[in-house]
Amino acid sequence: MAEDVKYGLAGVLADDTAVSKVMPETNSLTYRGYAVQDLATRCRFEETAYLIWNGELPTQSQLDALNAHEKRERGLSNDLIEVMRKFPKDAHPMATLRTAVSFLGLEDKEIDDHATDRLFERAISLYAKIPQIVATDFRLRNGKDPIAPDHDLGFSENFFHMCFGEIPAEEVIKCFDISMTLYAEHSFNASTFTARVIASSLSGIFSAVTGAIGSLKGPLHGGANEAVMHMLKEVGSPDNARDWMLDALATKKKIMGFGHRVYRSGDSRVPTMTAAYKDMVDIINTEDAKKYWEISRILDETMVGEKKIYPNLDFPAGPAYYLMGFEIPMFTPIFVMSRITGWTAHIMEQLADNKLIRPLSNYTGVGQRDVPEIEKR
Repeated sequence: MAEDVKYGLAGVLADDTAVSKVMPETNSLTYRGYAVQDLATRCRFEETAYLIWNGELPTQSQLDALNAHEKRERGLSNDLIEVMRKFPKDAHPMATLRTAVSFLGLEDKEIDDHATDRLFERAISLYAKIPQIVATDFRLRNGKDPIAPDHDLGFSENFFHMCFGEIPAEEVIKCFDISMTLYAEHSFNASTFTARVIASSLSGIFSAVTGAIGSLKGPLHGGANEAVMHMLKEVGSPDNARDWMLDALATKKKIMGFGHRVYRSGDSRVPTMTAAYKDMVDIINTEDAKKYWEISRILDETMVGEKKIYPNLDFPAGPAYYLMGFEIPMFTPIFVMSRITGWTAHIMEQLADNKLIRPLSNYTGVGQRDVPEIEKR
């Protein structure tokens, strides 16, 4: 083992970025210098998207211009919708989303134009179209016709409209909006770094985003929010929660929704998302909603008490999405709807001063040797 190998690239500084940072003195994730918990509670997601792309929060006229641009980009081609109708109904929504985004690249007639203004236009287009892809896939796999976007609705309201044909209470939209802001960006995580690696080869923004979706699909990254909800269902009852956690710890079972490579004293996004999750429990006000909240509380309390390991954003986000009416396999595609802002900001940042990302490896195989004659093998 070579002493200078950083397995998993832990602790390695790979490049510069001005998009986001976890401030060690406050343990707060910041987007362009603003604490994410403040953005989530004081701004709409559209404002956060503008900030991530442009470096500053928008004025009202700038926000209006962004929203108008996004609405113009809504709508999928008939060709793409027909292709999506042919997707296997049992395919994971992240796989269908990955394929649909790749198809968007096929429709781009200027795919090799990497000028900053063209990249920004594609970023807005992906931001507008990915929610419709997620909603269309959801409806098709449930035997329903797609619902076209409503150009009079805001970003989050339009997504609910395309999924369910109706818009929930304003309080539900607020909880969803909070989750979108909290998921929007997180520096050089696995999917963002994947996007930057692909972008560095000048493969194009659609290739980079497709690769990022593939990375985010994994349960150790974006898929953790789905795994959390499956875990809550497995526990089943608050009466089982503490013993379930103790047994999982004793048997070294992988427990999703806890721990983070960057945070050591708790994920700064969790209190805000937990409050939104509790709001959803109170809005829904069913026995099931109360049950999942109590299971979550006991699992959290037990893990922190036994191991001093704190929950990450996926832990409250998964059940919050479930209470909003979304199927569990949709949770990570919803993550993509948010993170497309951070991915595309990093792709543009990478290409603004590009260097091909090509690290070295520590070879541990056999030394050079001669190929023997076949009869001597």
